[in-house]
Amino acid sequence: MSVLSGKNILLGVTAGIAAYKTAFIVRLFIKAGAHVKVVMTPASKDFVTPLTLSTLSKNPVHSTFYTKEDENELWNNHVDLALWADYFVIAPATANTLSKMANGTCDNLLLATYLSAKCKVFFAPAMDLDMYLHKTTVENLKKLASYGNSMIPAESGELASGLHGEGRMADPENILLFIEKEILSGLPLKGKKVLITAGPTHEAIDPVRFIGNHSSGKMGFELAKEAANLGANVTLVSGPSNENINHAFIQRVDVISAEQMYKAVHQYYKNCDIAILSAAVADFKPSSVASNKIKKKGVGLTIELTQTKDILASLGREKKHQFLVGFALETTNELENAKGKLHRKNLDLIVLNSLNDKGAGFKKATNKVTIIDAEENCTEFEMKSKTDVAKDIFTEILKRHHV
Repeated sequence: MSVLSGKNILLGVTAGIAAYKTAFIVRLFIKAGAHVKVVMTPASKDFVTPLTLSTLSKNPVHSTFYTKEDENELWNNHVDLALWADYFVIAPATANTLSKMANGTCDNLLLATYLSAKCKVFFAPAMDLDMYLHKTTVENLKKLASYGNSMIPAESGELASGLHGEGRMADPENILLFIEKEILSGLPLKGKKVLITAGPTHEAIDPVRFIGNHSSGKMGFELAKEAANLGANVTLVSGPSNENINHAFIQRVDVISAEQMYKAVHQYYKNCDIAILSAAVADFKPSSVASNKIKKKGVGLTIELTQTKDILASLGREKKHQFLVGFALETTNELENAKGKLHRKNLDLIVLNSLNDKGAGFKKATNKVTIIDAEENCTEFEMKSKTDVAKDIFTEILKRHHV
C-alpha cells in the first residue's frame, strides 16, 4: 500500500492536451487508497469531461464558482476545497496557469483554491518545448519553487506539436511515485520502527466470563495513525477493541490476555526505535481458569487472583536504544504517582491522564494529558480530541528523541 492511503488529494486540471491523462491519475490515487476530488479550469473541459473524472473519483467535479443553470445552487467554496486537501496536485499545469500561480492572478475556481491552500502543492508542467524553455516560464517555475511548491519534472518525448523534447507532462505512474517519494523524504520518522500497545486485556474466568476494563483502545489507535503519518513502520499490539485501522505502514497484532500481549510486545521490542505502551493491561488475572462455564449455585463466588506480568517494567529493564513511553491513569496524587512510575520503570516519558478530568479517560473521544520527561519537566495540555493528543505526544517525543 501507499503513503497516500487515507489522504485527501485535490487534483487540479488545466487546459492542456495532457488533461486526458488525468483519468489515469485519478485511478492511481484511488488505488493507492486516497480520497480524490477534482477541480477543473473551464477550458480544461474541452480536453476531458467532468463526467469521466467524477465517475472515477466518486465525487462531484467543480469548475466554476456556481452553476449558472441552477439559480438556487450554492457557490462552490474554494476555501472548503483547499482546507479539505492534504495535498493539492495540479496536473497538467499549463504555461498560462503557471504564470497566474506565480503572479497571484485569480480568475477561476482552480486558482482561487490554489491561493487558499494551506497544504503541500505539487504541479506537473505540460507544454511544448519552446514554451517550457522560455525565460518567463523558467522564472515562473523558480518563483513557484520559492513559494514552497514542488514541481514534478516534465519529461522528454513526443509533444503535441510533433516536436520531440522536454515539456511533456510526467506519466501518471511517475507522478504518483514522485509524490510518494517527496512525502516520505520529509517525514521525521521515515524508516523508524514504532511499537504501540492499545486497548484492554481480557483475563478469562471461564469460557464465558472474563476480568477486563473499560478501555476502548482509541488513544493507542490514534497514536498508531500519527506514527504512520510521520513515516514510521508501526506495529500495533491491540487487546480486544472495536477500533478499526487501515494504513499501509501499520501492522496490527491482535491479542486477548496480558500474557499474550507480553509475548507479542517482547517479540517486536528488540528491533523498535520507539515504544509507546498505552494499553490498559489487567494487573490481576484468575489463578486458574475453569474449563466449563461456572454455574450459579445460589451462593457467592470467590475467585483467587494472581498478578500479571508488568510489561512496561520488563521493557524498562531491557531498554537499550529504545525510547520508552508509558501511560499513567490516576485518580489521586496524580503527579506524584506518575513521576514514581516514570523512574521506577525506567521510562523516557510518561503521559498522565486523570479520571478526575471530565472528558478524559476510557471510552471518550477527548483526553487531557500532562507529559512528564525523565528530568520531571511537566508539559500540561488542555482538553483535546485524542487525534490531537496523539500529535502532541509525538511532538514531545521528537523534541527529545533525535531520529
